[in-house]
Amino acid sequence: MSRHMKDIDAITALTALSQPTRLDVFRRLIKAYPDEIAAGEIARQCKTRHNTMSTHLAILVRAGLVDVRRDGRMMHHRANLDGFQALMKFLLQDCCHGRAEICAPLVAELTCCAPLKSRKKAHA
Repeated sequence: MSRHMKDIDAITALTALSQPTRLDVFRRLIKAYPDEIAAGEIARQCKTRHNTMSTHLAILVRAGLVDVRRDGRMMHHRANLDGFQALMKFLLQDCCHGRAEICAPLVAELTCCAPLKSRKKAHA
């Protein structure tokens, strides 16, 4: 995905995440990042048939949210942080049209992403 996401790219990514199994897979891959997870292991964790999981993973790859690396017959998947960040930036780009009071509550809730020092202050 390029730095500047187009509407169609965002729609493709959001559509990919709109299915429960794919959302679950993406969350697992984000938690595992930077590690990869083999396709078979993802299928086992999600209690999904391998061929069904292959379809889900292919959709996430085409959406730019997941990367795949082939090792012989094994396929290893990892979250594509560039694609994920591009989607988040697209959604938040000028979301408030200069009205900080609209975005401020959301930004304040994102303490998981703040540096450790800031998180300690937020919870104090």
